[in-house]
Amino acid sequence: MQETQAHRRARSPHARPIRPVERRPRRPANWGRRLKVVVLFVLVALVAGAIFLFQRAAAFNGAVSTDSALSMRLFGPLSGGDRVNVLILGYGDETQGGSYLSDSMNLLSIDRETDTTALIAIPRDLWVEGIAEVPQNMKINEALAIGYFADGMENGANLAAEAVTHVTGLRVDGWITLDFQGFEAIVDAVGGVTVENPTAFSYAWAEEDYFAGNWLGSFDAGTLELNGADALSYARNRYTSVIEESSDFARSVRQQRVLQAIRAELTGWQTVPKALAVADALEGHLDTNVSVWDLAMLAGKLGVDHRIELSEDVILQATTNSIGQYVLVVIGRAHSADYTPLHDYISEELANPPVPSPIPSASP
Repeated sequence: MQETQAHRRARSPHARPIRPVERRPRRPANWGRRLKVVVLFVLVALVAGAIFLFQRAAAFNGAVSTDSALSMRLFGPLSGGDRVNVLILGYGDETQGGSYLSDSMNLLSIDRETDTTALIAIPRDLWVEGIAEVPQNMKINEALAIGYFADGMENGANLAAEAVTHVTGLRVDGWITLDFQGFEAIVDAVGGVTVENPTAFSYAWAEEDYFAGNWLGSFDAGTLELNGADALSYARNRYTSVIEESSDFARSVRQQRVLQAIRAELTGWQTVPKALAVADALEGHLDTNVSVWDLAMLAGKLGVDHRIELSEDVILQATTNSIGQYVLVVIGRAHSADYTPLHDYISEELANPPVPSPIPSASP
């Protein structure tokens, strides 16, 4: 039998012995190291995200606020102590037929001891005397415009805040101004809002259409899905087919419903992207003297526990000024510039336990 090459190698004295291959034991997975890598990745992502959000917040703060981006001057008061009062002004500029008159004036009063929030709707026609900067006197909704045309938005808002302090007796800790386009843009930025409307009504924008019964649109009772334009009509209109819905107080209630609906949209996993969209929408439309961080804290206080109505025939009465304008003055005043009865009325209402919002009273 022929000898194979393999057999010859096997008989060679120099051939290496053939041994079975030894398998090395597999190293156990280093889960500790992998976990550290994952944690490090998450931390880097969080830091990068925080830096991005801070930069966006600082940029937004620089665009809308007179306060420093690092300021948190309302943090102390909001954490406890005296009431914090923030004035919210809605207005229209010349392009919107508003000439910077305050279409809505709401004083948000936060009591940190009881963790409750009251909303005081300031009637636009409340007559103001005794302000040194306005010796000719004014309706309170004119303060923003007078100050604005004298020296810009900050001056106008400060004058409006001074007027509100003068008539209510409450210190104004901060102010926020928002034009109509900004209000509309916020609603569209969050994708629209859902509100519960208890009273159906029709509305018109012009006084002559109101008296002629030429209604531009209407809102049904029940659940309403509103885009920006619809939300503005719902919140702003004062010429309605239901007289109780035509008062400043009724409008402030509707405005509050929309604000709470906006807040509801800024919850859940979409909070950050929607908040960034809102910030983009507000630039050029919002001005304030509080920082973006204070605004964030105030956003959590939009759920109003009770509203205080400055009603006619209760604390205010209707009359006319020297040029025949419809105005509201304080009942029980000792002289034309005496607002003590109104101070006392508001103080008593704030001291009362929160109660459900009253039914808006009718307004001429």
